[in-house]
Amino acid sequence: MDEQKPQTPAGAPNPAGGEKNTGMAIIAYILFFIPLLTGAHKDPFVKYHVKQGLVLFCLGVIIWIIGMLIPWYWWFSFYWIIRLLQLGLFVLVILGIVNAAGGKQEPVPLVGKFADMFKF
Repeated sequence: MDEQKPQTPAGAPNPAGGEKNTGMAIIAYILFFIPLLTGAHKDPFVKYHVKQGLVLFCLGVIIWIIGMLIPWYWWFSFYWIIRLLQLGLFVLVILGIVNAAGGKQEPVPLVGKFADMFKF
């Protein structure tokens, strides 16, 4: 008879301590507040990626506000600049997701260093 190992529920700390909660770390880049609503925010790995996701979210809001503040008669001149900034933000989100999926705690290029400003 095969002996089955006991299964730990998702989000519970691993008794061996080797497995990281990569699922919640990936979600942190899509909707940064979801891991904060669960018990996953206690995991240092997830907390690191939540902070990175929060920085990218703030950057996205800033880009959106800048796009909204540009008067309509200047819009054509700045349209491509705003689009390039949005594309760059998308690339940074993808890099963050790749780092989280790989189990790495590397800051996102250019803006990742600002994540240390958030304390929670």
